[in-house]
This record gives sequence, structure tokens and C-alpha cells, in this order.
Amino acid sequence: MGISGWLRRRGKKEEKDTAPLGTDALEKREEAPEKQAEAASQEGPDHQQESARGLFARLKEGLSRTRSSFVARVDTLLSSHKRIDEELFEELEEALIQADVGVDTTLQLVDQVRERIKAKGITDPEEVRPILRQTILDVLRANTGALELPAETPAVIMVVGVNGAGKTTTIAKLAHRFKSQGKRVILGAADTFRAAAIEQLEVWANRVGVEIIKHQPGADPAAVAYDTIQAGRARGCDVVIIDTAGRLQTKTNLMRELEKIGRVVEKELKGRAAEVLLVVDATTGQNALSQAKLFSEAVDVTGVVLTKLDGTAKGGIIVAIAAELGLPVKLIGIGEAYDDLRDFDPEGFVAALFDA
Repeated sequence: MGISGWLRRRGKKEEKDTAPLGTDALEKREEAPEKQAEAASQEGPDHQQESARGLFARLKEGLSRTRSSFVARVDTLLSSHKRIDEELFEELEEALIQADVGVDTTLQLVDQVRERIKAKGITDPEEVRPILRQTILDVLRANTGALELPAETPAVIMVVGVNGAGKTTTIAKLAHRFKSQGKRVILGAADTFRAAAIEQLEVWANRVGVEIIKHQPGADPAAVAYDTIQAGRARGCDVVIIDTAGRLQTKTNLMRELEKIGRVVEKELKGRAAEVLLVVDATTGQNALSQAKLFSEAVDVTGVVLTKLDGTAKGGIIVAIAAELGLPVKLIGIGEAYDDLRDFDPEGFVAALFDA
């Protein structure tokens, strides 16, 4: 059938799956902050046992739905073919697209797989699997990186993204991480367009045990960012984390407010924020890629946080973000607990998908 035939067959469903979600729909994806905070702070025997199993086992568990929908299907199609032919490549394209790797990235990956198979003289379909694995790993290795905080304090982190993507919970988990490292953290509630956003961030700040700067709903978000940086300096904080307005990325006025916050931060720091992290929800698939493109136009995004990987079969979107945008994926969310926000490790990610 080929990729064009596949897309024609998908037709209306493809459009439905990738259409931008409204703010209300996205917000419904997140639980009440009190409930999430309770889950995140669980330190009972089950959680301790999970921690003891190590990162790989937890990551593998979190990626189980993507593995079953993508890698399991790849294994099935390879075992059903007796030779490497065009039909095999077409079915491989289809499997990649269904995992939300994206059309452009799928074409690039399959072309690279073809070239490597030809160069190695491979004829057994079973040998395609390690080639695909390595090709995906190479893409992810080229677009990853750790959080970078300067020695000079306070280090300022801006967090951007649409409502419902897991932005507020990501901020809480980051605050918990830094506090656990002995750092003093202060949060800025610069999403002033929603009273609920301020309240949610305050719930998390109290739960984690960090300070927060907030204004009244409707206040100037840039003013909150300014006051938070000033407070961070005055109070000897090591890390300042600023929440930002998270309405739908197509809202022009709110994207302009985001640009304004960025300018205020740059002026105060005499340079850009240490990190501008874009939080995207893996369950939204290709819409996450659209968000990444548009937010990158408004601010200098330094890295991506991909949340809710444990609740989706669309984990392939991480490959599309890395390949098409060249943005480093820095953190991934694989659960509700505080330590379920992980540094992104390409080798561990690919191993959790492909290895038994």
C-alpha cells in the first residue's frame, strides 16, 4: 500500500487524532492537585519496592503500552515475512506511524534502515529489528541533554506548555528534586490568567515545602516573574522556577505574554533563563509536536519534558520531537510519584522498549 495509501486509509481518523485539543479537554487529563500530591508523596512499601527495582524496571513498566503497540507489532511483522521486500518496509512504516513517530520521521527512519540493511547485505527479516533499534537510538542520542544550571544563583527555570500537559506537577517534582539535593527553591505563579493555576501551584508548594510568590488573578505575569527573581535573590535561593500561562498554544495574546516574561527574565539575568522547559503530554501524540513548534517560536526552548508516558501507546512521539525539532528531550514522566520524573536516557529508553 505504501505510506500515501496508509494515510489515505487513515483519513478522517488521522485528522481527529492530531487536531489541537481545547483547554477544557486538556485540563480534564489532570487530577486535582491534592490527589496527585498525595500519590506523589507515597512512601509506603509498594513505592519503596518500586524504587529498589531500579530505573530500568520502572521505565520498562511505564513504557509497556508503547512497547506492546509498537515493538510487539514490529516483531510480528518481521516474523511473518520470509524475505526483506517492499511490503515489509511498508508495514514497518505503518507500525511507526501508529506509534506516533510521525510521517516525516518515519520516512527518514525507514530510509536509514534500508541503507543500513543494504550496506550490511542483510537478507533475514529478523535482522531488521536490531537495525531499527540502533537507528532510533542514534536519533535520540543526537537530541538529548541534561538539565544545565549555572554556578551563579539563583538559577532561573521557566516552565511553559498548555494546561493539562502536566506542567504544574512537573514543577512540583522539579522543586522536590532540587530540595532533596539541599537547594533552596522558590516558585513563581505567573499563570495569572487562571485563579485555579495559582491555587494548584500553592498546594504543591505547601506539599513540597518550598516558597511561592503569587499575585492576584489577572495580574501582570511578567511582574510575577520579576518579583520571584527578586525574592529569590533576597532570600538566598538556589533555584527559581516560574510557571507561565498555559492556555492553548494558538492563543496569540497569551503567547505574547510568554514572550514578555522571557524578556523580563533576560533583562534581570542579563541573559536567558538557565532552562526554558516545554512540558508536553505524550498522550496527545502529534499535537505534542505542534505545541513544541509553536512554543519554540515564542521563547527559546532549551529542552522538552515529556509527561504521561506511562499512560500512552504513543511513546513514539519522543522520536518525532527529537528528529524534527532538534530539541533535546531532558526529562520524562512515567508516573505520579516525585521520583517518576526521570532524566531522559536514550539508551535506557530504547532498551526498555526493545529488550525483553
